[in-house]
Amino acid sequence: MLEVGYVIIIFISGILSGILNIMAGGGSTITLGVMILMGMDASVANGTNRIGLMVESTSGVLAFRSEKYSAFGESFKLSLFTLPGAILGAVFAIRISNEQFQQILAVIMILILITLFIPKTNKNKTLSLEKKGKKYLIYPAMVLIGFYGGFIQVGIGFLLMGALRHLLNLDLVRVNMHKVFIVFVYTIPLLFVFGLTGNINWFYAFFLACGYAVGAWWSAKISIAKGEKAIKVILAIAILIMATKFLLSGTSVFI
Repeated sequence: MLEVGYVIIIFISGILSGILNIMAGGGSTITLGVMILMGMDASVANGTNRIGLMVESTSGVLAFRSEKYSAFGESFKLSLFTLPGAILGAVFAIRISNEQFQQILAVIMILILITLFIPKTNKNKTLSLEKKGKKYLIYPAMVLIGFYGGFIQVGIGFLLMGALRHLLNLDLVRVNMHKVFIVFVYTIPLLFVFGLTGNINWFYAFFLACGYAVGAWWSAKISIAKGEKAIKVILAIAILIMATKFLLSGTSVFI
């Protein structure tokens, strides 16, 4: 009975995480926290969570494509720059504690929240970005974000949304469209890193993945139907909750 209860809890946490990850970010805090509280080792919880993220991002990509939102060429180009950092980050994740990152992550979330609500000008937005060279900062940003994603993953959505929105000046629906594709691509090599080192619980990973898929599909549909306003509200709430949690917590970033 206890095993059945754990499966149900993991499935529900996957749904909640999938919804939050697609529309904002930080959903991995839910799933990682649940698995660690169940007694799972942090590195195993980290690896197991990657299976859910793979299914979630696949579901999200398909959902956006079904709504005629896709730009695979551009998404794939951005994804390639995350791969070196992601692989290196995963190797560190297996060997190094992640506790130091919780205060840094809280600060990043608050900064993204502030910049998200700064009004955008309507004059020559694309030209202005190209003249200042900001557009090309997206590539080194993707390398660094890839490292963080491979290392911890918690809150990666906030970092991706901040980079894509403010360096490429995209609306939030298209930001989410690229975000799910980027996570899909860099998660592929991470499965090999965590899997080959025995840091994946395949039994729980199956049920977690099912929950992620359901949550991601619902979330992508809501994201497109409601547009930027709904995403901003959910993003703001998620950031405030997570930032407060990280700032007040004296334990691991995962809990």
